[in-house]
Amino acid sequence: MKFISTRGKSPAVTAAEAIRRGLAPDGGLYVPDELPVFSASELEALYALPYAELSAAVLERFLPGFSREELLDYTKKAYPSFDDDAVVPLHALGDKLWTMELFHGPTFAFKDFGAGFMGRMVGLLGGADEKLVILTATSGDTGSAVAHGFYNVPGVEVVLLYPEGKISRLQECQMTALGGNIHPLRVGGTFDDCQRLVKELFADSSFRAAHRVSSANSINLLRWIPQAFYYFYGYFRWRQAAGGESPVVVVPSGNYGNLSAGMLARRMGLPLGGFVAASNANDVVPEFLRTGDYRPRPSVRTLANAMDVGAPSNFERMMWLCGGDADALRGELLGFRCDDAMIRRTIDGLYRNYGYLSDPHSAVGYAASVACGRPGFYLSTAHPAKFGEVISPVTGAKVPLPPRLAELVKRPRVSEPMAVDLGALEEYVAGV
Repeated sequence: MKFISTRGKSPAVTAAEAIRRGLAPDGGLYVPDELPVFSASELEALYALPYAELSAAVLERFLPGFSREELLDYTKKAYPSFDDDAVVPLHALGDKLWTMELFHGPTFAFKDFGAGFMGRMVGLLGGADEKLVILTATSGDTGSAVAHGFYNVPGVEVVLLYPEGKISRLQECQMTALGGNIHPLRVGGTFDDCQRLVKELFADSSFRAAHRVSSANSINLLRWIPQAFYYFYGYFRWRQAAGGESPVVVVPSGNYGNLSAGMLARRMGLPLGGFVAASNANDVVPEFLRTGDYRPRPSVRTLANAMDVGAPSNFERMMWLCGGDADALRGELLGFRCDDAMIRRTIDGLYRNYGYLSDPHSAVGYAASVACGRPGFYLSTAHPAKFGEVISPVTGAKVPLPPRLAELVKRPRVSEPMAVDLGALEEYVAGV
């Protein structure tokens, strides 16, 4: 299998080269040159597999040069530190609504599935004797997951860009309390500024020729594909629990790597009934689904800060998966917008009605599920403990910290300021 750019102006490359590059030379995102498809019988053979084995079976379709046994060794190493034995537990809220909890990993956010996995598979990038810099922009949770996934990986330095003052205290702590090979930069701007800086650096061919740099954002193939695994696993668990078929999956969305991974899983044969793009006030995609007009714009700050993205990178992958047909995309997705007032009401209602503490992003998912009213489940993307400063004033309940987080907050935090300046970033990356 080869991998091509969503923009179609760069040559096809191997998986290792696509992973190493992160972004294609023409500025597009890498995608498979052909989509592997599971038959109905092949899907049923995945039904009872543990998470690591199912992940290896799906990954094998994208990396045919590796044996199932080799890939299983990687996947078993990627998920041992998850707090729940199921890795991806399904939780019922009332009689008809379900949530798939993706926050039981080492940093308590769904980003652990892609970023942690990538850290364990860094050998695929080749050239381990040469320093590799992983450069990542984050609106909160990605940076934490990348930092922990690549922490103390030999030969790798990690540079994280996050918008100063626009992420939660615990999100910042998870990035800035590790030290070692983790280098957090607090950028005087928005997440969109951070993401633009990363893309500009990757577009600088002379800098890339002189320095070995890759990305662990969802623009990277090895971050994106592993997010498809839990759609397979979650579908089987939901079918078993709810007794239904073709669930609609509600996805709280910011940069849309998560939702585009679900679309990938659907094209691989998984019988999902479609998706809801659940957004906060940064509703670029829901607006597009409603009007047909795609208008990227500066993000606005919300309670669901990890979704504060005004120019989602993975919209390109979503369009590519639909053959460039905007009407086809609009037929596959419903859009939903949730403002801060609705987020607060939803957090309060979940606690009062079910005793369930929800982070702001997952609350957006629940609100969208209620509005959609179709059988399925929503993705719960972050542990409530990471957003106690939002949840406690609304519910009056204290949100306990998991032991790993409680220990982390005691450590000193270190980060460096960074202007929204490509030259300054390139100088820093060259020197780590």
